[in-house]
Amino acid sequence: MIVDDEAGFTRLLKLTLEGTKRYIVKEENDGSQALGVARQFRPDLILLDIVMPKMDGGDVARQISNDPILKDVKVIFLTAIVSQREQAGLDGIGGMPFMAKPVSLAALTEMIEKTLDGPEG
Repeated sequence: MIVDDEAGFTRLLKLTLEGTKRYIVKEENDGSQALGVARQFRPDLILLDIVMPKMDGGDVARQISNDPILKDVKVIFLTAIVSQREQAGLDGIGGMPFMAKPVSLAALTEMIEKTLDGPEG
């Protein structure tokens, strides 16, 4: 699942990931709707923007981790507030992995697989 307020970005990312034939992707452009959509879709992983109107990604991530149905769903933050150069020096945001936008398909799929196959995956 992709949660980002930029509809063009989510649409392109959805098409790109589904084009690999390895993922089924649901997109949501309103952070305040993300929890409900995730409860219906039941994703294995959520790609989550940090800066969004109405409800930011940190709040969405807290809702997900506190929800009994979604608490085990993996989250990867995708953000433009950290550059790729800065990303190299950080382990994560709030204990969750993140990637700086723009991101390549190869790097993103590698992070998705690493996150899904991790110690708890």
